[in-house]
Amino acid sequence: MDPEFLSRLKFALTASFHFIYPPLSIGLGLLLVILGVLYLRTRNPKWRQLSFFWVKIYGLIFAMGVATGIVLEFEFGTNWANYSRFVGNIFGSLLAAEGIFAFFLEGGFLGLMLFGGNRLGPRLWLFATVMVTFGAHFSALWIVMANSWMQTPAGYELAQTSMGTLAYMTSFREVIFTPSFIPRILHTLTASWMMGAALMLSVSAFYLLRGRHVESSTAAFKVALPVFALFSIIQLFLFGSESAITVTNYQPVKLAAMEGLWEDTACAPMMLVGWVDTANQQTYGIKVPCMLSILVGGSPDTVVQGLNSFPQDTWPPINLVFQTYHLMLALGASFIGLGLLGVLFALWKERIWRTRWLLWLFVASVFLVELSTLAGWWTAEFGRQPWIVWQLQRTADAVSPNITGGQVLAAVLMFVVLYSMLLVLFLFLLNEKIQHGPDPAAEEVAVQSLPDTFKDIFGRRARAR
Repeated sequence: MDPEFLSRLKFALTASFHFIYPPLSIGLGLLLVILGVLYLRTRNPKWRQLSFFWVKIYGLIFAMGVATGIVLEFEFGTNWANYSRFVGNIFGSLLAAEGIFAFFLEGGFLGLMLFGGNRLGPRLWLFATVMVTFGAHFSALWIVMANSWMQTPAGYELAQTSMGTLAYMTSFREVIFTPSFIPRILHTLTASWMMGAALMLSVSAFYLLRGRHVESSTAAFKVALPVFALFSIIQLFLFGSESAITVTNYQPVKLAAMEGLWEDTACAPMMLVGWVDTANQQTYGIKVPCMLSILVGGSPDTVVQGLNSFPQDTWPPINLVFQTYHLMLALGASFIGLGLLGVLFALWKERIWRTRWLLWLFVASVFLVELSTLAGWWTAEFGRQPWIVWQLQRTADAVSPNITGGQVLAAVLMFVVLYSMLLVLFLFLLNEKIQHGPDPAAEEVAVQSLPDTFKDIFGRRARAR
């Protein structure tokens, strides 16, 4: 039992499970802000009703994200002690900044957002919601900074110490703004916004198919649909292409694995789907001639480096990277089609409410966006191998020296059981909240509690507003 392989398996398991939740909370937070603004502008109680419903789901997702994120912090010490020692002066400062500046901000206003809806005025409650959402985005900023530094390290120097060679920060600005940071944070945030919109679309479409909460679900669908459609286009054609160019410039061997390209090639094709035969160094599938050269260099004459230009001991797991990358691309393209189709049917005499197969596609959209986001993250992380810090430290050299394979295997099995239970609990609680649905708006409850002789007067005044 190899401790390195098992430690990698353990981190892949725990990180992938954790990564389900933060993008959902980031995207859903943006939509909560939109709902709060709509209520302030219109004073229509349906927006308040939707806000209170979705904030409950946000709280559940946030709790799962915190519980699973803490595990990752401890794993750097338990399984990756050599890595933590090597880059602790840089990586540790970024994680500390995330906790001090972002997580405390998010957590400080979270209680007001979750429990202050009926106690705070609409403006103060919206302010708390904005602060929580800003904190979630700010937290993602620091985490992506740390991960981007691992992908394209900058602003450091190596020094010999009694503990061996260590990396020290020389420029905080360069550490933060590594070459891959801006494209990756934009790519990550856009995926998160799409995921939050897909969750709202999925639940709203489910209600519409069941004929429940029709008015509020229709309103929520109309809010989430343009967000989903717009960012699906931006993601693929703007931020996604910028990320590919960054990979080309700074991690060319990763790009070669992503496209299954073996030799340096001018007019390099872009694969749409296929399979990499690593034994014979062949890639089979459907390809678009010259498209890869055009995307990364702006010209069909651009030469793209192939895998054979690099030592074999620096190749990532080629077929794994190839398949996860193309899964992300295929799903991303399908989201554009789904979003535009939804907009078309919504504008076409609102046929979308009578098109059940399309609503079922939107029900499934949240699972597909989640899979696409995970596939993109797997591409980035598997594609960095065999380096844990690009061209500075190999993953094999980063493992804790004193752990045994049996210890790590026991931990892996424990987390499989524990996370399976957590997933079942999360789905149970989420389903319970969805089945319950939005509570009546505060204004509706107030009308129902009045004597019958006053209901008509109160109802007329409410409609007049």
